[in-house]
Amino acid sequence: MSHPSIIDKKNIIYNYNWSKKMKHFRKELWFDIKKRRELINITHHVQQCVDESGIKEGLLLCNAMHITASVFINDDESGLHQDFEVWLEGLAPEKPYSRYKHNGFEDNADAHLKRTIMGREVVVAVSNSKLDFGPWEQIFYGEFDGKRKKRVLVKIIGE
Repeated sequence: MSHPSIIDKKNIIYNYNWSKKMKHFRKELWFDIKKRRELINITHHVQQCVDESGIKEGLLLCNAMHITASVFINDDESGLHQDFEVWLEGLAPEKPYSRYKHNGFEDNADAHLKRTIMGREVVVAVSNSKLDFGPWEQIFYGEFDGKRKKRVLVKIIGE
């Protein structure tokens, strides 16, 4: 039995095998955050998830599962990490705690704002069983209200 094909306006042929099920993979990565704010390169852990999944071609979603944390892509360069710290602290300083209406029972309003600035998740193409990055790109977990265990979700779909 042949499978349907679709030809688009640029004459690219897309073959679809509707009977073939797409694979999916889900894993939570846990990190013991020692400081209030910390940036952790998680690229190796995420690539291990791709390896475990057996998915060769697809998309990977990686997101923080805490409202005061971020997952983002950037360069793994210590000066840049220090720049992030200074820049974020300038935009949303931790203290004085009284400057934020959120800080009634908590002291982490700045962490919520920092997460909003840095983003919640990344989506990365998986090609030939590898994270398909540009030069220097790495995945980071950014924690802005740590000192405890935190987790990241990795979800991969593809073939």
